[in-house]
Amino acid sequence: MNLFYRTFLFLLLLPGFSRAQDFSFTDKGKGLQILYSPSGPKLDSITAHLLANDIKMVTGNQPPVITDVANAKGNVIVIGNITSLLIKEFVGNRTALDSVRGRWECYGTMVIENPNSLISSALVIAGSDTRGTAFGVFSISSLLGVSPWYWWADVPVKPRKELTFTLSPEISRPPTVKYRGIFINDEDWGLQPWAAKTFEPETGDIGPKTYAKVFELLLRLKANLIWPAMHPSTKAFFSYPGNRKMAEEYGIVLGTSHAEPMLRNNVSEWDEKKMGPFNYFTNKDKVYQYWESRVKESTALEAIYTMGMRGVHDSGMEGVKSAKEAVPLLEQIIKDQRGLLEKYRGVKTDSILQVFTAYKEVLDIYDNGLKIPDDITLVWPDDNYGYIQRLSTPEEQKRSGGSGVYYHTSYWGRPHDYLWLPSTHPGLMYEEMDKARRAGATKLWVLNVGDIKPLEYNIELFLKMAFDSLPPKEAAPWRTWRQFWQVKNDFNAERLMLEYYQLAFERRPEFLGWSRTEPTTQTTTTQYNHFYYGDEAQKRLDRYDTLVKKVNELRLTIDTSARAAFYQLIYYPVVCAAWMNKKFLYRDKAIYYAKQNRLSAFDYAAQSKAAYDSIVKETDYYNDVLSGGKWKNIMSMKPRNLPVYQEQEIPAFTIDRSAGWSIAPEGFVTKDSSLIPGNGTMLPDFDNVNKQRFFIDVFLNDDKPVEWKVSVSATWIRLSQKSGSLSKEWGKNQVRIWVDVDWDKVGKKEELTGRIIFTGSGKQKEVMVRCHKPFGKGRGDFDWGEYAENNGYVCIHAMDLEVYHSGNAYWWMSMIDMGYTGATFEVTRLSETRDSGIKMDSASLVYKFDNYTPAAPKLTVYTIPTQPLNNNFSMRYGVSVDDGPVTVVDFKTVGRSEEWKENVLRNRAERTIQIPHLNKGQHTLKIYAIDPGVIVDEIRIDFGGLKKAYSAIPATTPFNWHNRY
Repeated sequence: MNLFYRTFLFLLLLPGFSRAQDFSFTDKGKGLQILYSPSGPKLDSITAHLLANDIKMVTGNQPPVITDVANAKGNVIVIGNITSLLIKEFVGNRTALDSVRGRWECYGTMVIENPNSLISSALVIAGSDTRGTAFGVFSISSLLGVSPWYWWADVPVKPRKELTFTLSPEISRPPTVKYRGIFINDEDWGLQPWAAKTFEPETGDIGPKTYAKVFELLLRLKANLIWPAMHPSTKAFFSYPGNRKMAEEYGIVLGTSHAEPMLRNNVSEWDEKKMGPFNYFTNKDKVYQYWESRVKESTALEAIYTMGMRGVHDSGMEGVKSAKEAVPLLEQIIKDQRGLLEKYRGVKTDSILQVFTAYKEVLDIYDNGLKIPDDITLVWPDDNYGYIQRLSTPEEQKRSGGSGVYYHTSYWGRPHDYLWLPSTHPGLMYEEMDKARRAGATKLWVLNVGDIKPLEYNIELFLKMAFDSLPPKEAAPWRTWRQFWQVKNDFNAERLMLEYYQLAFERRPEFLGWSRTEPTTQTTTTQYNHFYYGDEAQKRLDRYDTLVKKVNELRLTIDTSARAAFYQLIYYPVVCAAWMNKKFLYRDKAIYYAKQNRLSAFDYAAQSKAAYDSIVKETDYYNDVLSGGKWKNIMSMKPRNLPVYQEQEIPAFTIDRSAGWSIAPEGFVTKDSSLIPGNGTMLPDFDNVNKQRFFIDVFLNDDKPVEWKVSVSATWIRLSQKSGSLSKEWGKNQVRIWVDVDWDKVGKKEELTGRIIFTGSGKQKEVMVRCHKPFGKGRGDFDWGEYAENNGYVCIHAMDLEVYHSGNAYWWMSMIDMGYTGATFEVTRLSETRDSGIKMDSASLVYKFDNYTPAAPKLTVYTIPTQPLNNNFSMRYGVSVDDGPVTVVDFKTVGRSEEWKENVLRNRAERTIQIPHLNKGQHTLKIYAIDPGVIVDEIRIDFGGLKKAYSAIPATTPFNWHNRY
């Protein structure tokens, strides 16, 4: 129960306080009742009945819910506020629970034996406030094994005939973030049609019945805030009186998005034909009255008012030509809005919850000198792709209103939407939100969740962190999100889903078409390399094949009751992401292999279409069959019908069949529709440190079968296969032969050359092979953090360092489950200033590398495209080779530049610098920490042989951190 801190030493000293006691939920002799006071808030009744239903799901028996203590007997669960007469009647002089009093959303639980002659045992759940009580109730539900997702993802409850817990007195810690919740957004393709047609047809929209389920989910996840759905497909929240009533009964704080000031939904509620333009310059009176009516209507609500003004729907404010011109107008607007709040709510504005979200163009206005009243909470957004644009400076942190974060795990807009599958890496979310916590942004966290489904795990991680975000030193020796990870508890699928998110981080399924939107462009071939690095594209496909195989194997072991949940949480996103990758990467192979006259090009074209058909079939199952049709209309595989979701058209091609059969060594690539051999008919070089493995493809050009065999000119050349047959069937018309070197047979010679000879159908083809010992040493002479040139390049993975040098002001913190390489280093700040310069005050990552090609190489550093911590910083790091001068590199981007678009689509930033001439031999590379938030992932040094690759390429070292730990 990691959401509690135990207070035994203190509590046990207090008179009459209960020690650990057994409490049975299934004692037939004593029975079980749930007791709450009818004079308490409606939420006490709601949670009492939900708990009764939870107990029924577990035990098969639903305990009665009562409101009169005189009728209580046997084992009783008592629910109420710490100040209520009901709780006082049970607690009596046990004043230790009074430590809950006056706190924000806290609760205490304790078992009291024989509080009176009729009650055998009482499990008391006392909240500091209404939601605190609810959170206490749902903590018991969690203890019983009821998932917050029992309804929203059909997570089953394990039945138990006997259920007794030994419970010690416990008191929850206050939430890390005061207001935390979700924004239902872009609901057009999922939540709205599902609610309107399937779940709540009587409303024909997202109405009170749907919101009741949403609010229950939020409370079970210990959240307290909603920004309701607001797209044109959905009527405004206040259009249905039942929506407001549900928010009040469930104790949910109501807010509105960054584009909806004063609890108004401009998309649905502002009628330009009747009310004129939404322009405070030209139509002030109408706009003012529009806000005024909502403030009057909401005076009794627990609400957070969004302040300021933008356009009607996520657009810039009308009537101003520049950010500078907008400043005085926006300051007047906020002043007028605060006047309305004070007038109708009858209290000073500094006691009314207000937020100002610096989203998109609003951030520019803020930076042009906009003065925001001190008590208004500043909400910092991410850039829509998971990278927080800015957090408060030390001066801004002194504001009484504090600050918060608006974060996306779903987005509609440029450079491309991601509205379908869950693809925001939990490691990135953890890193960014933990950074926000450390910067004091803990007043409000809101997560854009799209349609809620299928973002279950992202939502749970975000809200768990918001409720109880442990500092890193308490969480783990590595900074990691895994302490919040629930997949392993549900299905033992932690590693499986980690791989899923790693692949999505490298390229989201929605971005595989290399297309854009706003304006929309057509898809094109991907940037994955099919001809180098062991076929980079095929490696990605292989990873997905392995993932799908594991999912299918695990699916067979899942109990029937859990299969619907497994399908929603794991199976559907994994297999659909795999098919999306096959749709595009098979299309690439069809195009490229047609240029090489491979018969298999036709098969890859067919398989690309089959992948699309599989996504259609699986989505139909999700909507029409899953859980008996419960989720009909919830899942769309093509939101906005963008080109990336369509079946891919492959240009018509013809194959020259005259050769009959052919070979293609690794590096035999296509460029501008021509065949260009990378090294002629020679494989790249083998060396005794990297101990490479390269491929040669043998394939048919024609339908006629071929028997082939291969021989080598030297015994040190090893092949994965020496003979075989090719036929026209899919999977049989080509074969990949792997080539490596048996170094035990090379002997002492520094360089050897050989040949691989293919024969078949009366033809012969040769490939040259060269192995060498450029470093004069073997694998055993290299150590951690030491790298060797490989065919004209060196590749370094950040975690594989030779040594770490600490600094006085800035240091590097290791992070696992991050980046393309799976482990990274992030700059963390120890102090605000440097006294002695970069080399003295900044920690450095130190790497050694050996080269055998004298050259002035180019060095490229790949980082995660994070944004500056605040306006006092940029995104800089330092680079030094052989202790030479430090070159300061900055990868900060401004606005929605083309570079920023590329960065967020690939989750990578890169900078290349020219290094002075390096002679053959060993050298030392140092990467210095300068600005906080810089995260280094991979480094490549090009001595003239580096080929293009999209993903991380293998490190040119015998060792890596994965093997070390």
